[in-house]
Amino acid sequence: MTPTSTVNRAVDVAVAAPIDKTLSYAVPAGMVAELCIGSRVRVPLGRRQVIGYVMAWSETVSDKLKPVLAVVDPHPLFHEQHAIFYRRAAEYYAYPIGAAIKTALPAGLSGLNSGPSVLTDKVYRSTGRDDLPAGARQQDVLAYIATAGEARLSLLRKQFSTPHAVLQRLLELGFLTVEEVESCRDPFVDVAIVEHFPVELNPAQDQAVTQINAFLAESDSFHPVLLHGVTGSGKTEVYLRSIAATLDQGRQALMLVPEIALTPQLVTRFRSWFQDRAVRLAVLHSGLSDGERYDAWRQVARGDIDVVIGARSAIFAPLPDLGLIVVDEEHDGSYKQSEAFRYNARDLALLRGKMAQAVVILGSATPALTTWYRAKEGHLTYLELPDRTAERPLPAVQLVDLAQSETESLLSEPLVLALTETFAAGEQALLLLNRRGYAPFLLCHDCGATVHCPNCEITLTYSQVQRSLRCHYCDYRIRPPESCARCNGVRILPEGGGTERLEEDIRLLLPEARVARMDRDTTSRKGAHSRLIDQMNAGEIDVLIGTQMIAKGHDFPAVTLVGVLNADSALNLPDFRSAERVYSLLSQVAGRAGRGDRLGRVLIQTYAPDNYALDFVTGHDYTGFAKVELDQRKALAYPPFGYLVNLVLSGNDEAKVQQIAEQLALELESLSTETELLGPAPCLLSRLRNKHRRQILLKSERREPLRRQIVMLGRLRKKIPAGVNLTVDVDPLDMF
Repeated sequence: MTPTSTVNRAVDVAVAAPIDKTLSYAVPAGMVAELCIGSRVRVPLGRRQVIGYVMAWSETVSDKLKPVLAVVDPHPLFHEQHAIFYRRAAEYYAYPIGAAIKTALPAGLSGLNSGPSVLTDKVYRSTGRDDLPAGARQQDVLAYIATAGEARLSLLRKQFSTPHAVLQRLLELGFLTVEEVESCRDPFVDVAIVEHFPVELNPAQDQAVTQINAFLAESDSFHPVLLHGVTGSGKTEVYLRSIAATLDQGRQALMLVPEIALTPQLVTRFRSWFQDRAVRLAVLHSGLSDGERYDAWRQVARGDIDVVIGARSAIFAPLPDLGLIVVDEEHDGSYKQSEAFRYNARDLALLRGKMAQAVVILGSATPALTTWYRAKEGHLTYLELPDRTAERPLPAVQLVDLAQSETESLLSEPLVLALTETFAAGEQALLLLNRRGYAPFLLCHDCGATVHCPNCEITLTYSQVQRSLRCHYCDYRIRPPESCARCNGVRILPEGGGTERLEEDIRLLLPEARVARMDRDTTSRKGAHSRLIDQMNAGEIDVLIGTQMIAKGHDFPAVTLVGVLNADSALNLPDFRSAERVYSLLSQVAGRAGRGDRLGRVLIQTYAPDNYALDFVTGHDYTGFAKVELDQRKALAYPPFGYLVNLVLSGNDEAKVQQIAEQLALELESLSTETELLGPAPCLLSRLRNKHRRQILLKSERREPLRRQIVMLGRLRKKIPAGVNLTVDVDPLDMF
C-alpha cells in the first residue's frame, strides 16, 4: 500500500542493468503520492540515468541515498504480487532482476522515454433533443448515433464517408456531445467471429471438467493438473470449459501456447466459444507491434482483462486475480527461453499458480517425462483423455526402412504411392522435414570441400529460392560461389535435402497438386502462418510441407496422410533427451492425420526401424516409451531423477576461454562433494556468432547443492576477466 506520509521515504528499485540485486533510492516528499510498487522510474546510476522498476518500499532511509528523479508512467506496470513473482523467477534462473523485468515487459518500456504512444479516439453521444437538424446527412448520422447510444469516431468513419464536417455542425447545434477516450490497438479487430456449435463431452472429458471445476471451487488452494490426452481427444474443449468456470467465479485466466503462430486460430475459437458472454480478451507475445503489446499490458495491469492468451512471455502478464493457468503442449521446448533470461514458462506457471493459489493445467498428448513422472508420483493430479472425440481411431503408423528402399529422391516408393493415392482421393497430406532451405550444404565434388559460416562452427544452408547460402544461427549470407575456394573446381552441388527441395520434388511428382510450404522462411511476414492455415481449412492446399511447426496444434480434418522424412537426424544428437524429442515430434505430427471422418495413416522414413522410440510411436504407446526411457535416466541420475545447471563461457580468445573454464571448474569442484561436474568441454557448436564456447555441466540428485554453487558463482564471476562471458542456464533443455 502506498504510504500517505509527506516525509521522505525510500524504495527498492530493480534497475534495467546487469546488477544482481535491487538498489535503494530516496523518494522526494512531493513524489510519494504518485509512486507505488510497479512504477517505472528514472534513477541515477553512477554518472548516468537509467530506468528502474519499484519492487518494494524500503524500511531504511538514509541521507546518503540518491533520489528517484521521476516517475515515468502515470500508472504502475505491475503490482506487489507480480514484483515478488518476478524476483523469485530471477533468483531461480540466476539472472539480474532488472534485466529480467525488462524481458517481461513490452518492448519500449526499458528506455528513458515514456514508451509507445497512447492512442485516443472520440466518442459521440446524442443529447436527446426532440427536434431534428435540417440536413438529411446530419439526420442520418444523428439517427445512427442515437440508435447505438454512442459511437466512436473510428466506427463513424467506416459507416459514413468524411463525417467530420457533419459531426462538427451537430456539435455546434447542440445535438451531440463528444468525449476523448483512450483507444487500444487490437491485433485481431478484423477477425470475424465464427458461429459456435456446442459439442457433447465424452465420459473422459466430462470427468476431467468435473474434477477441474471442483479444484476451481476451492479458490484458496493450489492445484496442479496434468491433462494427458491423445491427439484429437478434445483437450481444448476442456480448457474452454475450465476457463468459463474460472470467469464465473470472478477470477481471471491465462492460457499459454508454444508458438506465436498458434494464437490467431485460438483467439478465433475463444471469440466463437464466448460470443454470448462479455469476455474481455487480450493477446500478449513478441510478434505483436510495440503499440499492440503496450496497450494489452496496460489493460491487463488495470484489471480490464478476463483472459490472456500468449506465448511464453505471457507468463509475466500482471493479472491481479489469477484463478487458472493453462499450458497447452506443455512438453514443447519453445517454452524455454534460449538466450539471456533463460526461464521456462511451463515451470514458472507452476510457481505462479502456487503463489496465486490457482489451478494450473499442463496439457499434452506427449507430456515431458519430468511432468509425467511427477504426476505418477502424486505431485500433480493426473487426468487422462485416452480416446479421440467422436470415437475416431488413431492413425495407422508405418515405418519405411530406407535401407530397403534406396532412392535418389527424398521420397521413398511407399510414400510416393501414398501421396499419389491421397491426391487422387481429393484428400490432404502433410509432409514433415525438419530442415529448411534447399539443401543443408554445398559440396565440391572434386575435393570434398564445403562452405562454412565464418562466425559459427557450421556449414551454410543453401536456399535455391533466394539463391543464397545462409547461417541459421547468425544470419550470415553470401551468394553461392562459382568455383571451389580450395581447388577451383566448378562441380559445387547441393547435398541432402530441405523443405525447398522437397517442395520441388512434390511439384514434379504431382504437377496438378496445390503445394505450399510452412517454415521460418515462408511465415516470417505477419499473418503468413494464419493465411496458410486458412487455406488448408478451405481445402485450397493439397500438400503442405513444413518443419516441426506443422506438428503443433493444428486441426485439419481433411488430412489423411502424414509423411515424415529424415526422422533419424535428432536421434543421433549427443543429448540424453534426443529419444524423447523424437518420440514427441513424431507422435505429434502423426496425430494430425485422420482427425476428420476419414481414416488416417502415417509413413515414417527411417534408417533405424529397430529404434525403441520409433517402435513406441507406431503403437501410440506413450506409457511404454516413458517406462523404458525413465529406467535409463534413473541409472544415470538425469532429470527427473537429478537436476542440471549448464555453465557456458564464451569469448573471442579461444585459449583464454579454455583457461578460465578450467579454473572455474576447479573452484566449483572444490566447493561441493554432492555435485558431479562434467567438463569443461567444447559446446556442440564450439564457435557461435564468432565466440569460442566451452561448457561445464553441474549435476546433482538434489537441488540444494546446485543452488549453493549458483550463489558461489556470484562471487566467482568477479574473477572472470573482461572478454570472457559466463552464462548460467538452470534446468537446461538444449546444450548446443
